[in-house]
Amino acid sequence: MDKTIALPFAGPPILACGAWLKNTVCVTRGNEAHVSQLIGDLDSAEARLMLDSTVARLCHELDVQPEIVAHDLHPDFYSTQFAYAYAARRGLPMVAVQHHHAHIAAICAEHHIHDAVLGLALDGVGLGTDNTPWGGELLLVEDAGFERPGHLAPLPMPGGDRAAREPWRMAAAVLFQLGRGDEIAQRFPDQPGAQTVAAMLQRNLNCPATSSTGRLFDAAAGLLGVNEIQAFEAQAAIRLQELAQRHGQVAPLEGGWRIDEKGVLDFSPLLAVLADCPKVNNGANHGAALFHATLAAGLSEWVERAACRHNIAVVALGGGCFHNEILLRTLSDRLAAQGLRVLTAQRMQPNDSAISLGQAWVAMQRVKQKIACVTLLPTPLVGSCRRNEK
Repeated sequence: MDKTIALPFAGPPILACGAWLKNTVCVTRGNEAHVSQLIGDLDSAEARLMLDSTVARLCHELDVQPEIVAHDLHPDFYSTQFAYAYAARRGLPMVAVQHHHAHIAAICAEHHIHDAVLGLALDGVGLGTDNTPWGGELLLVEDAGFERPGHLAPLPMPGGDRAAREPWRMAAAVLFQLGRGDEIAQRFPDQPGAQTVAAMLQRNLNCPATSSTGRLFDAAAGLLGVNEIQAFEAQAAIRLQELAQRHGQVAPLEGGWRIDEKGVLDFSPLLAVLADCPKVNNGANHGAALFHATLAAGLSEWVERAACRHNIAVVALGGGCFHNEILLRTLSDRLAAQGLRVLTAQRMQPNDSAISLGQAWVAMQRVKQKIACVTLLPTPLVGSCRRNEK
């Protein structure tokens, strides 16, 4: 069913068209954001028709005519195409909002946060401002803009989107990066494409790099041999959580991550250990527990460093990876112990169903910023008005 989220200020009516997966749309009226029921993934004609009709229904029920249309950066999303067509027919201005910015903005909207926050956005994929697939992002969000002070170390995705459905491919990418590409075919004898994937990685053919946390989970699952082909979205990550819960708590791997001077967080040392975990005697269970513990510890140190550097005491956690109970609980506890205020999704889910709310929040901040700064900044990729003063 639809949800009404109270906002701390009123603004013009905005239509936000959401993401591709787990789509919702959001229409604002005054100081309320009305988020639709879950429409779902937009890969079917039925879902697309439902998006069309849901927009019409919300506008009718709320008796509003949107004055601004917000959308994702990805031009191929049906929600983006709908936004362009809707705005063009009515001569409305548009606001493009980066996917992970929207994740953090949704948390800010729920908690009525106006000041700068650190946002940790962990999910499967979203188009970044550099046109590469993001998914493990440390963002500094303020007003209508954001900066990207850090991200996870990129991993190649052999076969592109296919790698998101076949975790063994992400494991192969890790082996290649560790200088162990000659092990790929023998590690995955049941995968007829193993030799081809090894060659693709060697030649860097159809291997787009991604900072995705979801693909990091996939790589761990593939290395541990617990899930080579996914039957449904996030199956590998769910399986890892189940195994970790079965094993119980372990200490993080000492030296299991690296953070460089550019804010890139690299879990290669952890992945190297997982690659050599025994597949018997509960080795996979221990490996899954070690992965979760080390992931939370590395993320915690990463956030703490950024919080000190930017003098910020509030961190927002958004993105579908925070459905993982172990990660959410362990990371939240660690951050709180460092004196940080941790914000998480409350009425909304942390996944892409909250994207439309985040898009609407950014668009409303843009309106406020335009009034304050006289001229609206031309893209969603720059910071706030204050940040751009010299």
